[in-house]
Amino acid sequence: MDKSELLTKPFEESRAHLRAVAYRMLGSLSEADDAVQEAWLRLSRSDISSVQNLGGWLTTVVARVCLDMLRSRKSRREESLDTHMPDPIVTRANQIDPEHEAIMADSVALALLVVLEALEPAERLAFVLHDMFDLPFDEIAPIVGRTPTAARQLASRARRRVQGATSAPDCGISRQREVVNAFVAASSSGNINALLAVLDPDVVVRADGGTAAPGLTRIVRGARAVAERALIASRLAVGVQAVLVNGVAGIVSWLPDGRPFSVMGFIVRGGKVVEIDVLTDPERLKQLNLAASNDQQIS
Repeated sequence: MDKSELLTKPFEESRAHLRAVAYRMLGSLSEADDAVQEAWLRLSRSDISSVQNLGGWLTTVVARVCLDMLRSRKSRREESLDTHMPDPIVTRANQIDPEHEAIMADSVALALLVVLEALEPAERLAFVLHDMFDLPFDEIAPIVGRTPTAARQLASRARRRVQGATSAPDCGISRQREVVNAFVAASSSGNINALLAVLDPDVVVRADGGTAAPGLTRIVRGARAVAERALIASRLAVGVQAVLVNGVAGIVSWLPDGRPFSVMGFIVRGGKVVEIDVLTDPERLKQLNLAASNDQQIS
């Protein structure tokens, strides 16, 4: 048995964890897969005879790869981070894909990933590894090239920004679904008063149309503005499917030709919609391999 065969089993056992780390670091499913593949390549080229904790070694390698990718991305990205939507994890409301279970753990909401996008790469790494995966700062420090105390400060700064800029649902999926269904019903019927009743007065919508649909990229604030935009969007879609989007109630809407029009994740608090994250970029929607399901259509 050659070295590659000996390493395949322990690597595959760590793959889901490594992909979860990379997804939280990068907010991109394809880039997360690239980072995990790079970790495999580095593992196959390395002498690990003295490595006692292979899982920890692999986590460190993936973290270093992600840090390099974040730094490269930061130097070339031109679009506004306020409206760039990380890749959503979309699952049917009654079925969690086993491939996504590790990524879905702890319900990493899109709203949180949006905030992480705005952090400096080292801050994001320190926060993700420590706060989400319990890695000690003395192990994080060498990855970011800082002392453990400095790494702790990086995570602390990130934590303050995250806590001040994100919200989470205050109810279970069933109650979230009731509120989202009311939103869909009001939108499809053109009832703006019913829409206003289900929206928080300070509701925020972040929409990312990508380079293919830049006119759909914007931030909309306030119940009236959001309701008016929802009524316009509802005229374009012929079907709406109930899904989970990063662990919270969401919907996929469909165009007449069968292509997905949008993925929307909702944050519900106090019985009202307080945040909506929307991906309408047709190229990225195509990559999600979404498929309509008649048994989950919202009427």
